[in-house]
Amino acid sequence: MEDSAFPALRIEGHSDERFTAVRDAFEANFRERGELGAAVSVRVGDEVVVDLWGGWADPGRTRPWERDTLVNVWSTTKGPTALCAHLLVDRGLLDLDAPVAAYWPEFAAGGKSAVLVRHLLSHRAGLAGLREPHSAAQLYDWKLTTARLAAMEPWWEPGTQSGYHALTYGFLIGEVIRRITGVLPGEFLQQEITGPLGIDFTIGLPEKESARAAELVHAQDPADGASLMAQLPPVVLAALANPAVGAAEANSSEWRAAEIPAANGHGTARAVCALYGILARRGLCGDRRVLSPEAAERVREGQGACRDLVLGAGFAQDTEVGLGLWLSGGNASYGPNPRALGHDGFGGSCGLADPEADLSLGYVMNRMGPHIADDPRKMALIEAVYSSL
Repeated sequence: MEDSAFPALRIEGHSDERFTAVRDAFEANFRERGELGAAVSVRVGDEVVVDLWGGWADPGRTRPWERDTLVNVWSTTKGPTALCAHLLVDRGLLDLDAPVAAYWPEFAAGGKSAVLVRHLLSHRAGLAGLREPHSAAQLYDWKLTTARLAAMEPWWEPGTQSGYHALTYGFLIGEVIRRITGVLPGEFLQQEITGPLGIDFTIGLPEKESARAAELVHAQDPADGASLMAQLPPVVLAALANPAVGAAEANSSEWRAAEIPAANGHGTARAVCALYGILARRGLCGDRRVLSPEAAERVREGQGACRDLVLGAGFAQDTEVGLGLWLSGGNASYGPNPRALGHDGFGGSCGLADPEADLSLGYVMNRMGPHIADDPRKMALIEAVYSSL
């Protein structure tokens, strides 16, 4: 493909003939929506019907985006982290209705003895962000971050409402996983899911893979960004800006070496599609069963629709979180099926699973838009996928 604005742009990979609309939308993202480098992968059943990549892995446009280019996908990481928890539920090692303190005794401090495991998965634990200042360097310290979460008091009565746990989600679920298995969630994911299935996705990024990593480019901050931030409620600031992290942090070796199971997963679109495809295929990946059908269905067990206490203003309608992922609902965030589910990553990336359509999608990119969810590039791709079915 050639374009006057992007004369050297090439789109590579393949798309089935009936999914030409997806290729068209992917190309339009470069022409019309500021895409720099990106990839999209779609599966229907166990067949990969779209696998496209193109653009550039760096802002200087010196490294083409390749078939195996990895990129930090921010909160799209929460899907694989939730899979780890549900694998433990499936094995009878984790009870969703048990108090978190049954696995993590220190967590009972601060009036949290009645907080349930399902509250962690559904962003209802009231721990959307730390109350005390927490730097990026401190975020990289697993023991410090989890100790502070265990000691704090909730922002709201746990279980009553959801409020997006942007960074804390991974430490909360991850520490429960660690207490049960003895390993951090990144290692558990590799041992139990991505390693055996050959899925190119890691929490954090091994140094040996750094040459494959795309460089993130942050969205331009609005001129009045500082004044807007000052007007946000304390819980929103705690969730989204304590610490404030963006492309510069995510491109650093310190971020890549850390364990941040809510936000520093690295993978290809193909890998994201395969991981979310486990839910779309009701627990299967190829001919291998990862989760029981009951466990896969449980992930989208709605925990009550409400105006999210952190992200509420960003959606036209109330949203509903299942046990680890968001439901498409009335906002059609993951297509027209309100019971489809998925997760977005800060700046644009997305994983989607629709069990009724036997459909999964992974979309990754490196030029971050200003959206935490429902980036126009992602929405254009989803619309094109469903128009092709």
